[in-house]
Amino acid sequence: MDHVQNHSEELRAAARHFGRRRFLTVTGAAAAFAFATQLPAAGAAAAAELDGRRVTEDPFTLGVASGDPLPGSVLLWTRLAPRPFEPGGGMPDNRISVHWELAHDERFTRIARRGRATAHPAFRHTVHVEVDHLDPGRVFFYRFRVGDWTSPVGRTRTAPAPGADNSVLKLAAVSCQAYHDGYFTAYGHLAEEDLDVVFHLGDYLYEYAVNATGGARAYTDRTLPAVFDRETLTLEDYRLRYALYKSDPDLRAAHAAHPFVVTWDDHETENNYAGDISEDGVPPEEFLLRRAAAYRAYWEHQPLRRPQQPEGPDMRMYRRLRFGRLAQFDILDTRQYRSDQAYGDGWHAPGPEIDDPARTLTGAAQERWLLDGWRASDARWNVLPQQVVLAERRDRPTADYTVSMDAWDGYRASRQRILAGAEAAGVENLMVLTGDVHVGIGLDIKADFRDPGSRTVGTEIVATSITSGRNGADRPSNYDRITQANPHVKLYSGRRGYVTVELGTDSARADFRTVPYVTTPGAPVTTAGSLVTEAGDPGLTPA
Repeated sequence: MDHVQNHSEELRAAARHFGRRRFLTVTGAAAAFAFATQLPAAGAAAAAELDGRRVTEDPFTLGVASGDPLPGSVLLWTRLAPRPFEPGGGMPDNRISVHWELAHDERFTRIARRGRATAHPAFRHTVHVEVDHLDPGRVFFYRFRVGDWTSPVGRTRTAPAPGADNSVLKLAAVSCQAYHDGYFTAYGHLAEEDLDVVFHLGDYLYEYAVNATGGARAYTDRTLPAVFDRETLTLEDYRLRYALYKSDPDLRAAHAAHPFVVTWDDHETENNYAGDISEDGVPPEEFLLRRAAAYRAYWEHQPLRRPQQPEGPDMRMYRRLRFGRLAQFDILDTRQYRSDQAYGDGWHAPGPEIDDPARTLTGAAQERWLLDGWRASDARWNVLPQQVVLAERRDRPTADYTVSMDAWDGYRASRQRILAGAEAAGVENLMVLTGDVHVGIGLDIKADFRDPGSRTVGTEIVATSITSGRNGADRPSNYDRITQANPHVKLYSGRRGYVTVELGTDSARADFRTVPYVTTPGAPVTTAGSLVTEAGDPGLTPA
């Protein structure tokens, strides 16, 4: 508790120092953030350079990653952290040069590009390399080198050319990986899948304490340091928590095997926060300092490009990727700009507040960006990777049902604007990818959820959690209530895992891949169910 109390005092002091009016501007918040964390300017080029030959321990303990593939470019990531569970990662407060190579083959006999990047102490020695001028639709291998140390080899690929008439794309969707709830076994299986890209839909880490035995992992062969046994509040807390998560070999294997496209939900910062409103009711100027710390650590530790680099508590996460003529992906952020949850959050009967058109889940600018992007799209499939369940989800089949105020059900006017915008733009094949709820669900998106016979206007594929909720069950305890109350639910599975989706010109197929347990390692993977939707005829049917 001393840690929490001391940090809260730091945040309050910074907020008082800058004042609310100045704080609630981007520049004021960025200044307050630097003030509260003693953070040097971005880049901190003034730091002295260290000769890589003086690095005496393996600096690549957290692996490698790639992300946000473009037709002619890939983004490569690593972090230098010889002792990742220590503040600072075991690196001195110096700049260091990191050599990188991108090759056509795994043995690096045919080099496509090579270069050098600088790992800055201000970014905790993380490296983001944007490699351009590449051929579209190609597989590449990459690695990093510092002194005598060479990283593991990663595999990535560029997106197809903008006008490519590509006929198939296979993706995976993942979410919700509470370290303390179990082993990331599903990621080990994901690494073996034949995929073009992985979408992470949020809750990459959890802010909650992880005890010395790793919670449900129940370690007997190691003891985790006490720095993890507290809620994340400071920039160093969040950095250390990413190091803990990325120390998992299955997560590292998945990142090395496939390019990731990431977006966040709430737990990367704090449970169920809404914009600048904390779950715990702390003043916005104080909470925004915590948000700034969380956002900066997120950017540092994810394979994200320069436009996503945060400024203070603001970070542009919504963005668009194209994969030839087959698919357009509009990645949303439903946390940073949302109105506060209606009726005090939780599950509540529908009421007038959720239909208030002034309330929004996306914010006005992101909503306009999405609808404009749909109007300009000529893709066969328009896919919406995002966080919380979009389709209606009643908790019981009786008139006294409730719905989640944290999901799109709590922002019905916002949802209606999005669906109306898709229809006005002529989007025929809308697919929503969702995380958050720790179950695998396939849903039809209805024009009017009050009328089960109304038109189906799209499909929603909800990826179960990697570990959150621990082992789960094939049939969750509320299976009958959910399926009876929501006839548009076409599959409902409660085990841990991920979902793969194969997009084709005529149809798309979703396979819900699950493991029977996560509280002990080594679980096999099976397919809990498969659904198909036909192009031009929205709706899910068993495969």
